[in-house]
Amino acid sequence: VLIGRAMGKLQSKIGFHTAKYRADGSVEETGPVQAVRQHGPTHADAVTSVAALKPDLCVSGGRDKSVAVCSWRSGAALRRFVGHEREVTKVTSTPDSNRVFSASRDRTVMMWELHGTSEPRQQFSGHDLVVTGLAVSPDASQLCTGSRDNAVCKWDIETGQCLGRAVISRNLVTHLCWVPGEPYVLQTSEDKTIRIWDSRELQVAHTFPAKRHIQTCCDVSRDGQYCLSSSSGSAGEGGEATLWDLRQTRNRVREYKGHFQTTTSCVFLPRGPALAPSIATSSCDSTVKVWDRDTGGRG
Repeated sequence: VLIGRAMGKLQSKIGFHTAKYRADGSVEETGPVQAVRQHGPTHADAVTSVAALKPDLCVSGGRDKSVAVCSWRSGAALRRFVGHEREVTKVTSTPDSNRVFSASRDRTVMMWELHGTSEPRQQFSGHDLVVTGLAVSPDASQLCTGSRDNAVCKWDIETGQCLGRAVISRNLVTHLCWVPGEPYVLQTSEDKTIRIWDSRELQVAHTFPAKRHIQTCCDVSRDGQYCLSSSSGSAGEGGEATLWDLRQTRNRVREYKGHFQTTTSCVFLPRGPALAPSIATSSCDSTVKVWDRDTGGRG
């Protein structure tokens, strides 16, 4: 979700040795890069969310109420799905990458099939306010959603049936991530907390110590051992990302400080054979920073 408005006009110029991180987790050493690549607009308004779909494809959602599947290489929009009545807030895909999910301010979530018709394959309705969190189970059988209505819901993907709903006062959900290979879902909130939900009974299994600022986003490492959260901030106060241990200790491991405004997203980067574990953060201060996960140093 690091690419806020990039799909509207993608332009990059890198003049140092770097590595290319692919959606399938592979890493390609690219060396010095001088070329500028620019693609035409994919959406008619700001892009609100983007997610990896296949090694060469991504899915994005925008304020224009549409969902687009695009090629990383050509920038071409290969599929476009229209059905939401208000802007799309989050997008994600199933592990097999054939189904795309979109959440919206119209309080619904829609499921689209990459090789199907332009109509939604399934619709999930039940939230009272904008849907702001979206996560698919590792076996692609269930969907977890969160909203500013303080609720987290669990759904059967095939039938669209709501399997459970849990409400916690002041739990304005900002993001959801499913822990790989586990029944647990990570959730950040405007109440400054990070929660771990047990999806089987839809109950909170653990709550990390509250931070000083709103938690805007979260991500889980591929091995399921660590998670990240990012904070709101302004004028150099707040805006940090935090690394948490998901194993038995569930301690705060490290903070990454350097943004001067709200950190809007945080991700674990795929690890190459010669690369140290790294994370990336993006911020309203117009920067993207890459950090050494274990030392907190910036690349």
